[in-house]
Amino acid sequence: MEKTNNIAPVKLEMLMAIVHNNKSAYYQSIITSHQANVQLTMPAKGTTHLILDYLGLTERPKSLILSVIRSDQADDLFAVLQEQFAKGKDYKGIAYTIPLTSVIGTLVYGFLGNDKRTVKN
Repeated sequence: MEKTNNIAPVKLEMLMAIVHNNKSAYYQSIITSHQANVQLTMPAKGTTHLILDYLGLTERPKSLILSVIRSDQADDLFAVLQEQFAKGKDYKGIAYTIPLTSVIGTLVYGFLGNDKRTVKN
C-alpha cells in the first residue's frame, strides 16, 4: 500500500481585487510576490459607473484580478495592498477574499498553494 502524506498545512482563499486597468500588471506582480501561482485578469466596471453614465461622464477602465492565495499570506498581502491603494488616485482599488472550502487532488492543492512538496520528481 502506498503511503500518503497530509500536505494541507494552510487553507486557500480566492482574492478578488478591482483596480484601474493601467495598474493591473503592477498589482499582479505584488500579488505574485505573496506566493500566488494562479491569477486571472479580466475587464470590469467600478461601482460608480451608473452615476457617471447618468451625468454623461466617462469612467476609467477597471480590471478584476482573481488570484488564489494562501490564507497565511492574506494579512501581509492586505497590508501591502492597503498601503498601495493609499498612494493616490491612480492606485485606488478594492480587494477582498473568499475562502476556498474544498480543493480536489493533492497536485492541484500543491500548485494552488505553492507547496513544493507535491511536485513529482
